[in-house]
Amino acid sequence: MPNELRDARITRRLGDSPRQRGSMTGETCPDLFELSDGSFAVIGTDRTEALDPMLPPDTVRADYERIVVITRETLLRAKHDIPDA
Repeated sequence: MPNELRDARITRRLGDSPRQRGSMTGETCPDLFELSDGSFAVIGTDRTEALDPMLPPDTVRADYERIVVITRETLLRAKHDIPDA
């Protein structure tokens, strides 16, 4: 992990919480957060092994990076909180 990401802190959730989206069991809780350095953190399902072979040829993924999937609903409900720039 790059050093600059180690010091970042969660500043806010983007969109509705998993509970507001209907996850009452804690079994499916994708989430999005904005970090203090302007980056974004994602809680999702690790699909690296399945999707890595399908990446376009010009895509590069570092060993410490994972391909994480979130539901469409999670991203759409966060859209109004994602800055334009």
